[in-house]
Order: sequence, then structure tokens, then C-alpha cells
Amino acid sequence: MTSPLNPFQIDQCLPQIQCRQCGLPSCYDYAKAISRGESLINRCPPGGEITIKALSRLTANAIIPLDPECGAPRELCTAIIVEDHCIGCTLCIQACPVDAICGTAKQMHTVITAECTGCELCVEPCPVDCIDLESHTEASVGEPSPWAGYSARAVERARQRARARNQRLYQFSSDSQQSVPANREHLRQGIRESVKRVRERRNTARSGCSTS
Repeated sequence: MTSPLNPFQIDQCLPQIQCRQCGLPSCYDYAKAISRGESLINRCPPGGEITIKALSRLTANAIIPLDPECGAPRELCTAIIVEDHCIGCTLCIQACPVDAICGTAKQMHTVITAECTGCELCVEPCPVDCIDLESHTEASVGEPSPWAGYSARAVERARQRARARNQRLYQFSSDSQQSVPANREHLRQGIRESVKRVRERRNTARSGCSTS
């Protein structure tokens, strides 16, 4: 009987973008699914062929093409918040898997570019479309990783930050089960009001441009 694969070893073959394109909540969850034989080795678009080959060697599975349903490989990018349009809804902060966005409710947010993995998970929740993605043009600093543009330090930092965030959220959910529904409704109402104000401000700006 063969011993089960170690998910920690599998996780080392993943670039730690934490993008969920594999269909699972985190890179480590994907590693666990592979170790249990519940997922194939070709579901990590950011890792691409490099990750597939590494997982093939580790798991003794044949090399197979990247699953197109998961997406396609792309350049490393960084999220940028258009701060003049930010309403401080905190939805991007909640979506970021590595805590790379800082700010507080009803205040302008900003991205910590050195920690951003370019996962894109913050883009869709933004109610005012104020998050752009820019190609990551800075050269990686320190020891390189197997993936172009990623340093070994950046990969490990993303792994650690994702792990710390997940632990914090687990603790928070255990401590505050009772207050979550009320807090969510309060947050939704604040977002609706902020979105309305931003739209009114943009419409006023457009009207001013058209009459000038």
C-alpha cells in the first residue's frame, strides 16, 4: 500500500497566487485535493506548465494540458485602486486572500503592491469599478522562483499571509456567530448609500463636461 501524498510538498509546487481558479478556496486546499486524489494536477493557470510538470514528478501522474475551464496563463499583474472613486466599502479588503489591501470603512483604500499577488479577486466585488489591473513590470528581488516574475520570497510571503488570514477568519467566525447577520445588513446599507453618492457625483461631472 502506497503512503498518501503530503499536501505540504504539493503546496510547494504552487505559485501561491490564491486566485481560486482551480475551484478551491486556496492553494493549500488544492494541494490537499490533489493529495487525496480528488483533483487533477492541471488546474493551476498561474503555475501553468511549470507547475504541471512539477506535480507530475511529485505525484507520478502523466503530464496533461492545462484545463481550459480554469483559465489561461497570464502575465503577473498588480491591483491598483483608483482612489478618487473609492467609497470605502471594504469589499475588496474582504476579498483579498493575502491581506494586501489596507483601509477602513468609508475611508479610501489602497493596495500594498509588494504583497499583491494579482489574483483579481478584488475586482468583481467593487461596486464602483475603481480597481484596475496593471502588468507587474518590476523585476523580482532576491532568489528567483520557478515562475517568471515571482521571487521565492514573494511566493513564501503569499503562502504565509494567506495562512494567517485564514486562521484569523476562522477565529473571527467562531467568536462572532451571533452578530454577523446584523453587521452584514448594516454594511450593505452603507454600500448602497455610497454607490448612490458616487454615481450622482460622476453624473454631475459628466453633465459639466457636456455643457462646457
